[in-house]
Amino acid sequence: MPTRVIGGVAHARREIVEVCRRLYHFGLIAGQDGNVSVRVKEDRMLVTPAAMSKVDVRPSDLIELELHPEHGASSKGKGQESSEVEVHFAAYAIRPDIRAVVHAHPPVAIGFSVAGETIEHPLLAELKYGVGTVPLVAYEQPGSRALADLAAKSLRSYDVVLLQYHGAVSVGASLLVAHQRMESLEHAARILLVARQVKGRSH
Repeated sequence: MPTRVIGGVAHARREIVEVCRRLYHFGLIAGQDGNVSVRVKEDRMLVTPAAMSKVDVRPSDLIELELHPEHGASSKGKGQESSEVEVHFAAYAIRPDIRAVVHAHPPVAIGFSVAGETIEHPLLAELKYGVGTVPLVAYEQPGSRALADLAAKSLRSYDVVLLQYHGAVSVGASLLVAHQRMESLEHAARILLVARQVKGRSH
């Protein structure tokens, strides 16, 4: 059965722009960081452009890409798609339930990844119900196929992954869900960081 975006492609364009702005204002991206995509048809996606601050992205700036470029890539749009589009391709290829992908650079969560740790706590509601288990994906060059393959391996079973030294990727059945998971990841990371600081001062 063909998949459809509620409200169509025009709605998806507006939704991506709004999420980009929310990511920026929540401090999850800065400058040209991050990328967002939505599957708009079974074989097409909309994705943010490269070399552009996401807070400035307009609906007309988004690039429409074929999801199976090895079968003859085609794109629609004035600019160049994000340099990290391989992660998006890989996510959509492994799970048909994924309708949207958010890649951001949440600073506290990245701090955990730089320390070689992930974000986890068995009783923290923000993680347990909104995010789930968050595996740490070993470092590979950003934008590379190797990174996309490693991320996809974890995304088969999980909805959010931390990319070591780099950022995080969240997926969902809608862009709203994928975005909420990214916000919840960083919120949980802040809580855990504060808990560590408080515990450290108590000794």
